[in-house]
Amino acid sequence: MTDHESIAALVYGYAERIDVGDFDGVARLFAHGGYGMAGGPALRGAGAVRAALDIVKLHDGIPRTKHVTTNLVVECDEAKGVATARSYFTVLQATNALPLQVILAGRYHDRFALLDGAWRFTERVIHVDLVGEIAEHLRGGHLPGSGSPPSTVPEPAR
Repeated sequence: MTDHESIAALVYGYAERIDVGDFDGVARLFAHGGYGMAGGPALRGAGAVRAALDIVKLHDGIPRTKHVTTNLVVECDEAKGVATARSYFTVLQATNALPLQVILAGRYHDRFALLDGAWRFTERVIHVDLVGEIAEHLRGGHLPGSGSPPSTVPEPAR
């Protein structure tokens, strides 16, 4: 597997783990790094990331979401053992109370390091650009720290 493919697998693996409700697996992805919303505090390490994911509502053990990740651009500096990636995400959700619809859209800005022969996340910054009905997705019905009620569109992060 090339460096680019290894990094892409991490980016796409995050979405897959979230959608099947494997929050421990998501947390392990960030064992060597930070994770958080643009403009907010960065959570450091697997324990902090796992605790933060408790805000996600589960429906029969899964969030009933599909995180679609597109427009992935990876830039590697193999000599230094570091890389960056940026991508778009769109989150769809359908529950018994919510018909299939887009609930979030935005961008991921990621950093990686080659540690012990494997690429690892060192940072994920989540830029939320559009917010739909998230009451079925997050406890409290709004993004952490936003104070925004459901269906309120925040100013896009730049």
